[in-house]
Amino acid sequence: MDFATSGSRIAEEMQDGAEQRTAPRFTLLIRAAKLVCEVGEFVCVIRDVSDTGISVRLFHALPAAEQLALHMPAGGVYPMTAVWQREHEAGFCFTEPVDVGSLINEASAYPKRGLRLVLEFPVTLTTLTQRSSAVVRNFSQQGALIESDALLAIDQNLRIEAGEVARELSGIRAKVRWRRGTRYGVVFDDTFTLGDFAKVAAGLQAPELVAGPAQPNRVA
Repeated sequence: MDFATSGSRIAEEMQDGAEQRTAPRFTLLIRAAKLVCEVGEFVCVIRDVSDTGISVRLFHALPAAEQLALHMPAGGVYPMTAVWQREHEAGFCFTEPVDVGSLINEASAYPKRGLRLVLEFPVTLTTLTQRSSAVVRNFSQQGALIESDALLAIDQNLRIEAGEVARELSGIRAKVRWRRGTRYGVVFDDTFTLGDFAKVAAGLQAPELVAGPAQPNRVA
């Protein structure tokens, strides 16, 4: 290959690379994440993502908020604004430059990491020997972080009553997994499906977004 041919070949390769870098990247990505805004924290499922925006599936109506952020389970945060909504789907545009590769890699690296929502509400804990007040500090499909002055033992069984605050969480049986001072990590005997978890969370923060109640489903 002579010098002229080699130079032409290199120029073509450089041009192709530049076009690839500037072309919008678009991919299908089915991953659970959460939308965070002034109204609260809401569960969603990422459907498609590109350099400029993202589309998600919701389990209820989109909360009314001008500014939102997509929070990934591994910790990534991506500010966005809403562009469109139809039924339980919505599209957003990123308000800051996003490295789609990093977003995809983050989602793929932690596909099974569960979502944990920072929602606080009062509950009552019932065991075989006592009944005490507590506050849920955050919760997931599988369990919750609860703070209480009651003395609970590791592996102790208990029943959570949330009353009118969150009727879907009332009567849930759980077990204490760890304790740090007055804080306890508990796992539910009956876990929530992602959809029911999303509806419970929305009902706690913005009841008008949810059409009907959700109940935990037992996982075999």
